Amino acid sequence: MRFPDLLRTTVMLCAAAATVLAAVTVAGATQNGDALLVPIAAGWWLVSAVAGVTAGRRSTTSRQIAVLLASARTQAMLPEINPGRVVLNRLWPVLVCTIGAGAPAFAAPQVPAIAAGFVIIWALAWRRQAAAVSAIEERDGVRFYVEHTSPLRPIKLVRTPGFRSNLAEINRAKRARPLAGRHV
Repeated sequence: MRFPDLLRTTVMLCAAAATVLAAVTVAGATQNGDALLVPIAAGWWLVSAVAGVTAGRRSTTSRQIAVLLASARTQAMLPEINPGRVVLNRLWPVLVCTIGAGAPAFAAPQVPAIAAGFVIIWALAWRRQAAAVSAIEERDGVRFYVEHTSPLRPIKLVRTPGFRSNLAEINRAKRARPLAGRHV
């Protein structure tokens, strides 16, 4: 699986987890008759959204991703592509935390309310990372793939040759070329 695709999947999965946690918070608060929890939780989610947008406003890769890209092993052949296994292998903590935070929703709806805020921060903070990695791939003419590792070990990447985007160079050459065959 390509690394930018994993980053996009992470953001979407976190957004889905936040939605599920918010829904079970509302359901749990409604069942318990707690009229104050939902407005307080909505305020926390709004603060979380602002914090996530602020943290993710840069259009460059984060330091951690830059180090991960720099440490990628170069390989001429494409690695084995199995997106389902990679997603489950790398994103199982999101699934476990969502289930763990959502389970006590009807006994203690505050737990998923708080967890939803943190997942909102995570999703919004990472929303531009895939585009930043894709820009690096196009600039350098490479592709980054997630290497199969143990779910408990750090992620590792493989760098393979790709196609460099020469669109800017083509446009520059068109502008520099005199207008042949045109009479002014």
